[in-house]
Amino acid sequence: MMITDIPINKPEPFLHKQPLVQFNQSTNINRTIKALEAGKPLIITELYNNGLLLLNELHKHLKRKLPNTSFQEQREYRSVYRNLSNLIYIEIIDHKLTVKKSPCIGWLNKFYPETSNFLLSFPQVQGLNSSWQWYKNGISIPVLRNKIHPYYGTYFPTRFDHLILFDNWLKRYEGLKKSAIDVGIGSGVLSFQMVKYGFQKVFGTDTNPNAIVGLTAFMEDTKLSRKIELDFGNLFCKWEKQTELIVFNPPWLPISRNLDRNDEAFYYNENLFPEFFEEAKKRLLPQGKLVILFSNLAQITKETENHPIEKELLEGGRFQLEKCFKKTVKIASKKTKRDQNWRSFEEVELWVLINK
Repeated sequence: MMITDIPINKPEPFLHKQPLVQFNQSTNINRTIKALEAGKPLIITELYNNGLLLLNELHKHLKRKLPNTSFQEQREYRSVYRNLSNLIYIEIIDHKLTVKKSPCIGWLNKFYPETSNFLLSFPQVQGLNSSWQWYKNGISIPVLRNKIHPYYGTYFPTRFDHLILFDNWLKRYEGLKKSAIDVGIGSGVLSFQMVKYGFQKVFGTDTNPNAIVGLTAFMEDTKLSRKIELDFGNLFCKWEKQTELIVFNPPWLPISRNLDRNDEAFYYNENLFPEFFEEAKKRLLPQGKLVILFSNLAQITKETENHPIEKELLEGGRFQLEKCFKKTVKIASKKTKRDQNWRSFEEVELWVLINK
C-alpha cells in the first residue's frame, strides 16, 4: 500500500433518518440542555453563531453543576462536555455548511469526495475549521526556520520548552549524523530539528495515519523528502537497521479511561514503554544515544507515582543514564480560565540514555 493510500482518521458523517430538533436564537436554552442531557441530538439552524451560543451556554450550565478545579476534575468536566456537545449537529450540503456566516473549510471537499450531503457534530466542525486554518496558514515554531503545516488530526506542539531543550542538546551533539529514528513523528518537528543540525537521514514512524499522509504531502516537493523517510505503524515499524540516535517524544500521561483518537497523542498505555525500550535496544548502535523528551506532569497531577524512564533505568538492565536535562515550564497564561497552579511545579525533561 502506498502511503498516500492509507485511510486517514476523520469525523464520520452522521446520516439521521428522522428530522432533528432545531436550535436557533429563539429556542429555549434550558429545555435544549435538558434534551442534550437526555441524549437527544439536535441541529443548528440559521446562523453559525447559534452553535457557538449553545456551546457557551452549555459551558455555563456545566460550570454550575460540576467542580472544575483540580486536574482530575478538569479532565472529567471535558469528558462530560465532549459527550453533550457532540449531540449538537450542523448540516453540510455540497461540502459547505448550510447555516449563514459559516467558515469555508477545505477539508470537507477533500475528505468526503463521495458524500456531499451529511451532518457533523458542531465540535467536529470547529475542529475541522481550526485545523484547516493551521494547515493553510502554517504555524511558527521557535526552533524552526520555516512554518509547519499540520494535517488534520495530527499532534503539533503548542508549548515549546521541550523543543528548546532538544535544540540545545542538538547544538552540543558531537556524535555521527548518518541516521536517526524519530518514533512518533507527529507533525515532524523533531525530525526537522535533526535535519537542521545536519543529520543525513531521519526515519520517522507514527501510528497515526494522518501524520504520515500529511507529512508525505507536505514534503513532496521539498528537499526534506530526500532527508526524511516515513513509515506507518507501531514504534519502529520496518526500520531494523541500527542507528546512532533514537528520539522519542511519547505521551506524558498514563491512560485512565477509554480514549478517542484525539487523545492518543497525550496518554500512554502500560505496554508502551516496556515495548519501546525492548525494541530500541535492538536498533541502537553500541555507541549510540537514546533521547526521550518527557515531563513530570503525571507525578505532580497525582495521575501516577511511577516514572517510566526511571523504572527502565532501575529494572530494565538495557540502558544507563548519560544525562538528564530539565527545564521549568512557563506559567500558564493569566487569560486561561482553568486553574493550573500545578503548572508552577512542572518540568520538561530530556533524558539521554546509552547502552550498558
